[in-house]
Amino acid sequence: MRKVFEYSHLGGAEILRVRYPQIEKEINEVIKSIKGLKKTKVSKEKTMHGEFLYSPIEINNIFKESFHEKNFKELRDTYTIEIENYPKKIEGAFKQIDFVKDKVLVEVQFGKYAFMFYDMAKFQYFFNENKAAVGVEIVPCHSMHKQMSTGVSYGEQLIYDIERLKRHFPAVPVKVILIDA
Repeated sequence: MRKVFEYSHLGGAEILRVRYPQIEKEINEVIKSIKGLKKTKVSKEKTMHGEFLYSPIEINNIFKESFHEKNFKELRDTYTIEIENYPKKIEGAFKQIDFVKDKVLVEVQFGKYAFMFYDMAKFQYFFNENKAAVGVEIVPCHSMHKQMSTGVSYGEQLIYDIERLKRHFPAVPVKVILIDA
């Protein structure tokens, strides 16, 4: 994998570079270490029927293994949902981040656009809980997204939307990394 673009929201890239240079180096090493990706998923979609595509599940598993080798861990907060004047209590609800080291949160997202944006909400949640200093979102660029199933989003859309929201959301420093195979 290679980085094709980096975007810094509220100084996310700068915070990572200055306060967490070793973690930034490890994130870059993980991205660079993923080589020789093959298109192994056979499309069943009408518009691409029979074409070989990149498999998001396979790519996520490779990232998971690589981050775990560098001792990144999962971060999970479990809680009970109780809403005033609502009789139901929901136990075992949680917020979870795939990879964390120190106060650097990392999500690798090859899902639908809503999941990219939900990652921003999770970064905000853990930032508000003082469990994060910066979030890093690793996402496919538009050209890679074209070689995946329909529904997989791309980072340019995320960056475009973050810029239009200005400083309002997320109100947490984030670095977005666009990658390509």
